[in-house]
Amino acid sequence: MNVPARDIHDKVTHRDMANAIRFLAIDGVEKAKSGHPGMPMGMADVATVLFTRFLKFDPAAPDWADRDRFVLSAGHGSMLLYALLHLTGYPEMTIDQLKSFRQWGSKTPGHPEYGHTQGVETTTGPLGQGLATSVGMALAERMMNARYGDALVDHYTYVIAGDGCLMEGVSHEAISLAGHLKLSKLIVLWDDNHISIDGDTSLSCSDDQLARFAASGWATTRVDGHDPEAVAAAIEQAKKSDRPSLIACRTTIGFGSPKVAGTEKAHGAPLGAEEVEKTRAALNWPYPPFEIPEGILARWREAGGRGKAAHDAWDQRLAAADAATRTGLTDALAGKLSADYEGALQGLIAKFDADKPTIATRQASQLTIDAIVPASPNILGGSADLTHSNLTHAKGAASVKPGAFGGSYLHYGIREFGMAAAMNGIALHGGFVPFGGTFLVFADYSRPAIRLAALMGVRVIHVMTHDSIGLGEDGPTHQPVEHVASLRAIPNLLVFRPADAIETAQAWDCALKQTSRPSVLALSRQGLPALPRSGTNTNPVARGAYLVIDPPQRDVTLIATGSEVSLALEAAKKLGETGVSAAVVSAPCFELFAEQDDAYRANVLGTAPRVGIEAARDVDWRRWIGDTGAFVGMAGFGASAPAPVLYQKFGITADAVVDAAKGAIARGKH
Repeated sequence: MNVPARDIHDKVTHRDMANAIRFLAIDGVEKAKSGHPGMPMGMADVATVLFTRFLKFDPAAPDWADRDRFVLSAGHGSMLLYALLHLTGYPEMTIDQLKSFRQWGSKTPGHPEYGHTQGVETTTGPLGQGLATSVGMALAERMMNARYGDALVDHYTYVIAGDGCLMEGVSHEAISLAGHLKLSKLIVLWDDNHISIDGDTSLSCSDDQLARFAASGWATTRVDGHDPEAVAAAIEQAKKSDRPSLIACRTTIGFGSPKVAGTEKAHGAPLGAEEVEKTRAALNWPYPPFEIPEGILARWREAGGRGKAAHDAWDQRLAAADAATRTGLTDALAGKLSADYEGALQGLIAKFDADKPTIATRQASQLTIDAIVPASPNILGGSADLTHSNLTHAKGAASVKPGAFGGSYLHYGIREFGMAAAMNGIALHGGFVPFGGTFLVFADYSRPAIRLAALMGVRVIHVMTHDSIGLGEDGPTHQPVEHVASLRAIPNLLVFRPADAIETAQAWDCALKQTSRPSVLALSRQGLPALPRSGTNTNPVARGAYLVIDPPQRDVTLIATGSEVSLALEAAKKLGETGVSAAVVSAPCFELFAEQDDAYRANVLGTAPRVGIEAARDVDWRRWIGDTGAFVGMAGFGASAPAPVLYQKFGITADAVVDAAKGAIARGKH
């Protein structure tokens, strides 16, 4: 196709700029023979208005702290974002990257991935999670603003969400929390195209979304998503609101395609070569694939350069701030723990070592929180309406409330998934290390957001108490038996199950110092005795597993976690009385143990037969106990009864461990 280059001085219209997005998306999907062209085609007008008139950003400094955040919650439309990053001048988003859409090693994966591509604020694709994560970002902005003022923290969080995002259940949790907290700098642009994969959304949904958001305390309005002035006026109005805002942008999916516009056929497949050419003709875009006329690209690059002056001015304000403010802000954004943290933690561990308390690990966690949160104020707590069960509230910590964002404790309400997603957003925004509490059995509610945290490599800490049948009378609905194993199955997630007060404090230390992965602390309801130890100068939890009892020679090795370590110690004593020498291993974190060198693991595990002990299902234990090892734990669901009765009835006792050990030894001789 031979077309004269468009002169840079020609008048470039909004439609020209939007069409640049449309055809980069069309061409990228067509070349990949895979992807979702319809949403970028439909939302190109809205995105053009947002990026050229409102969004505060600097492509030369993608991580500038006071930039506006943009979240593409409808992550399947990733070519919209990649096209915008290229057009506005993000250095690594070259035209070759767009040509490599969905290919191995490219910066343009099928769905946006945080940490993989500059300009991507969060990993999206699982619908609704981008919206829910953005609530955490907007919340972190208000909380940092309360600490450092408008001069240093004053930005918006913008979201493009689709019909699917609003259908997902997590959207209800997210919009309810955002509305309650009056997060006025959160603006959601809803791609109201009435289409899902199955067809028209009327097949499955008849919600009045504006009424729904309004009921949760949001400002709402509806506009023609292809009218740039109407979109701009709505965003201007939203920026003046004292509440979060939803702008319903009525759009046509696959805008410009003669054949598939307005249908589900535009959603998840390339248009095809013939339809691409017809769309080029319909939208008067006579340029070859991936070619953007010089004048249009120049206008986009001008838009990308709009934020440099604001960035420079911010740098000057930061430099002019007093040293304490400047250091406090930069350290918080860098995720550093305070200089007082280490002393506070070690002082608590020394006290635990002296007192040797028999307490639940959730109580030990509470004491740890009481020690470290005042010492490092960027540690941000919360709970999904289980504060007094999870024991997550630090003494003296003020609650965050609407219009009062200076506190350090969040009441997430009964919104476990929403809490987990918001914590991801808080961590991604920067400034805080978030932790949040719920019961371990409700990890199922949080799991999709925990998985995304692990995929993104962000530091969030899930305090999950009532970790076994040891919670007692609440029964099998609340007794986790498969949850620890299911969490261990998530890559890049650390799962800690500490055995006493000191291990709990040390597990907290490990979680806080893991800057590129999330952690779960699985904590007991019942009291656990202090383990025998010769000192506290090192943190053995950091090695994942270690020898609590290391006899001169071993007949058997008992490996246990959490509340069952004390049971293993009791069993070892009984075995010793019968002439059987047992080593006892506490394994608070198998993920960290797996990362140790072969020599260390071999020394801990030994060569004698092994018995695993955990009040949970035997799903992932064979790696550590071997095919001939024995396991003492749960085979099915729990029951409602006092904890000691349950341990007896389900056969998780010292005597059962003794029998299992003798059986393992006997098998080892054959």
